[in-house]
Amino acid sequence: MFTSELVRRVFDSAPDAMVIIDRAGTLVFANRQVETLFGHEAGSLVGQPVEVLLPERFRARHIGHRNGYVDNTRVRPMGTGLDLFALRKDGSEFPVEISLSPAQDGSRQLIVAAIRDITDRREIQNALREAREAADRANDAKSRFLATASHDLRQPLQALSLLNGTMRRMVKDGPLAEALSQEEQAIAAMSHLLNALLDISKLESGAIKPEITDFKVAALFEEMRAEFAALAANKGLRLEVEECHDRVHSDPSLIGQVVRNLVANAIKYTAEGRVRLRCLHQQDLVRLEVLDTGVGIPAAELQRIYGDFYQVGVSTNTSRDGYGLGLSIVSRIVDLLHLKLDVESEVGKGTVFALSLPASAGVVGSRAPVAPSPPQPQTPAGGSRRTKVLLVEDDVRVRNATRMLLKVEGYEVVVASALAEALEAIAANPDIGLLVTDYHLGTDETGVQVIAAARQKLGAALPAVLVTGDTSSAMQEIDVDPRLRTASKPINPDQLLALLAELALLRGNT
Repeated sequence: MFTSELVRRVFDSAPDAMVIIDRAGTLVFANRQVETLFGHEAGSLVGQPVEVLLPERFRARHIGHRNGYVDNTRVRPMGTGLDLFALRKDGSEFPVEISLSPAQDGSRQLIVAAIRDITDRREIQNALREAREAADRANDAKSRFLATASHDLRQPLQALSLLNGTMRRMVKDGPLAEALSQEEQAIAAMSHLLNALLDISKLESGAIKPEITDFKVAALFEEMRAEFAALAANKGLRLEVEECHDRVHSDPSLIGQVVRNLVANAIKYTAEGRVRLRCLHQQDLVRLEVLDTGVGIPAAELQRIYGDFYQVGVSTNTSRDGYGLGLSIVSRIVDLLHLKLDVESEVGKGTVFALSLPASAGVVGSRAPVAPSPPQPQTPAGGSRRTKVLLVEDDVRVRNATRMLLKVEGYEVVVASALAEALEAIAANPDIGLLVTDYHLGTDETGVQVIAAARQKLGAALPAVLVTGDTSSAMQEIDVDPRLRTASKPINPDQLLALLAELALLRGNT
């Protein structure tokens, strides 16, 4: 019999319910906390099997576990990885955590079990799990909303832009031409703002997932040169893009967006001089720098430049050139990619933004200055104006607006709204020479499928333009070939016509 009064008092003062059983599983002691936790008088449990404290469905299995422990006694938690439950005198069950320890009373081997009610902990865990699941559902819902908004909000804007482009080609002078020019500027501003707001929403919702890979800085630099040479030249600026033979390790699409915003900002805030894009080397890092000879940023404002809608030297109640979201997007992308962006600036002399990227393993870079390229025309001349174009677009407004623009420009246009209609149009018009298709067509068809089917009928050399409002990773996985161009909605009419002229000319040379 357990007789040590001191040990009994120690057990009774323990914060957890504690019982002692012998090798046969008989309870030989229960402390006062057992009465509180289980509702049994401690003395009434002595002599009963320990299974009386367990729900009926666990008792047979517990006997086997108990016998196994008796054969291999050691200090350990009971039922690791299992949900354990105990039974109160009133028949109610509650989750428990049990720790087992061997004890010796003379020649008799005993087992001490500490039992803790974890109802509160389990409720907290369940609440956390439910909150996490609710957050995941909310993020999924927001991602679906953003994907839909990205497409649906761009559709009417795309139709407006194309209709404006059509009318500008029909009206060359007079008050109406001036009104259309002003409308074009308003549509462009709406487009820029929509793209920026959607980008910020996607970054904040977690809808954008980085896709890290190795890529060449030279390709990124060449893309920036092609995009900004004409814009810089129109302001009388020199755009200097230095050679860079480095490869870096990051997300090429997101890094492109960062550099694009930095270059656009540099041109915007530079009235004369130059904007330079170069790369430098720092141990295992490649430092991409955008330098300008612009207005500069006061030291007191450097910490504010990444805020939403902030513009250097522009108060909130004055006319604004742009919306001050470019650097806000840059900051979010840099944080998402865990990169470092430095800025140095001097008022009246210019600014340097420097983005540090991890270099690809085993690649040694070099650089040499090259002369800036001459501006490229936005709308290349050439291409057959008599080329027959198959236009596949499920939105009737965008389809009609695109058709009118192409007809005014001299193209013969055949329209379809889905893959089946496109195949019927191809069968009736085997002389189709160009394809323009939206990416999303209905619920389960894509422009990629249309391009593949059309090329199967008309030949693999068929040039195509894939237009989309989708900015998800699905677009990044499309295999771009020499006769395929991709364009994001809302595409400028001049850009669309330039792509078609380029592809038509390419087809004529094959």
